[in-house]
Amino acid sequence: MSSSTVQRGEYDSYDHDYEAPRPARPAGGPLGGSGRAPGFWRAPFSAAFRREVGFSLSGLPIAVAGFVFAVTLFCVGVGTLVTALGLPVLAALLGGARGFGALQRVRARSMLALDVPAPAPVRPARPGFWAGVTARLADAAGWKAVLYQVLMFPWAIVSFALSLTFLVTGWVVAAYPLYHWVFARYTPWPGYQVFDFTKDGRHHQYFVESPLQIVALSAIGFVLVLLTPVLVRGLTTVDRLAIRGLLGR
Repeated sequence: MSSSTVQRGEYDSYDHDYEAPRPARPAGGPLGGSGRAPGFWRAPFSAAFRREVGFSLSGLPIAVAGFVFAVTLFCVGVGTLVTALGLPVLAALLGGARGFGALQRVRARSMLALDVPAPAPVRPARPGFWAGVTARLADAAGWKAVLYQVLMFPWAIVSFALSLTFLVTGWVVAAYPLYHWVFARYTPWPGYQVFDFTKDGRHHQYFVESPLQIVALSAIGFVLVLLTPVLVRGLTTVDRLAIRGLLGR
């Protein structure tokens, strides 16, 4: 009994990304998310949509940190392979990538209702520093976690930009009737200026000022508001697939 305790202590440093088993949660969809997607008309006001938007917006700084970490340590490790430093650096890369992967699984569980089991912890065949390094370098889950940090970085930029643009634009345009009066009172424009240019000596400009134009512009905004959850669900579907494929067992 005591020898088993000692052996486990030797390997504790290699199991920092291990997540204790949790009770199974029922899968509510093909991607493993629990719960049914909200209806089309209720989606912009649903808690599920707010969580998905939060996942997309909060994912960018984490993706930047993960990408910088992965690329920096990979370049340093490969560049120093001729010395004794290269292998430990690459082992640290794989261990850190697993840590970033664990963070993404926690975010997916809390924001996307996606419960992905963690990969099995790394267990060296024998005690010792170099045995731990060798076990890390042979860890397929660690390399997949590195691949996730690299591949999902540009996607995190796209997801952040589209989610924020559609979210803000939709509500700003939909609420235009509430602040239309600001243009006539505080600017020289009679309403929101859609375009203003001169071509072939002729000046072209268009303002949203009549009641029909105001209603039409607001309707366009509400269409964007209703389509934003569809867009965000599509963006986070890619995240779900990547997390399941690269960060799970």
